[in-house]
Amino acid sequence: MLSILAFGSSLAWGTSDFFAGLASRRRHPVAVVGWTQGLALAVLTVLVLVRHDPVGWTGWAPWAVAAGASGLVGLVCFYTALSSGTMGVVAPIAGLGVVVPVALGVIAGERPSALAWAGMTVAVLGVVLASGPEIAGGLSARPVLLAVVAAVGFGLTLYLLDRGARVSTLMTLWGMRVTSVTVLLVVALAVRSVGGVRARETPALLAIGCGDLGANALFALASSRGAVSIASVLASLYPVVTAVLARVVLDERLRRIQQLGVVLAVGGAVLIAV
Repeated sequence: MLSILAFGSSLAWGTSDFFAGLASRRRHPVAVVGWTQGLALAVLTVLVLVRHDPVGWTGWAPWAVAAGASGLVGLVCFYTALSSGTMGVVAPIAGLGVVVPVALGVIAGERPSALAWAGMTVAVLGVVLASGPEIAGGLSARPVLLAVVAAVGFGLTLYLLDRGARVSTLMTLWGMRVTSVTVLLVVALAVRSVGGVRARETPALLAIGCGDLGANALFALASSRGAVSIASVLASLYPVVTAVLARVVLDERLRRIQQLGVVLAVGGAVLIAV
């Protein structure tokens, strides 16, 4: 069950990230994050009211606030990187944020196998091969650096989400979005803009927000059924989905060494899962 749920989260994340990347090429990434998070919060609020979870405000709240903050940083950096860089390169780099929850899981007492450690080494090598030609070819290093920051943000979010979900998955997810939307509302008021988003764009943004929300929920359920380190790695396979969609829809073409790097980055995650 853990594997099914975690792979499901990869599929949801990869698909929503691809379409979020497309949306971020038309609107500012912060606006895309704000609208997708806000619409997802509206859906979650309805669920909270309907379910009427008896869990109080203790236990999950600190984890939810921290996860919301780190997730917000990760999403803004990731969507910005997707809007200006090659999706097939940016996504695998961001996916390596899995190293963060694995490391924190080890510190907390989990013990990955020697094969898992080998997988991390292979994955890091894959990132170097995938992103190196982008920089060496004279392109800006900005998308790569943003993807690295996103990786750290996503990795912390996975770990914090797991901890909060052990008390209440629904309330942790709700608290995460309350945190991120509150920050984004302050930004919107400061700049006096909602990003130029029109009414006809909201259905697509709602779908992206629900995709990200569903991925979070599937991961939380998966990690509650086993080690967070293993669930995190399986959930981190979402770059495959994003890269495949970018190849099919956008006809993105990678150099051979970049293709090898993407394969190694994903293969490293698979080794950790094994």
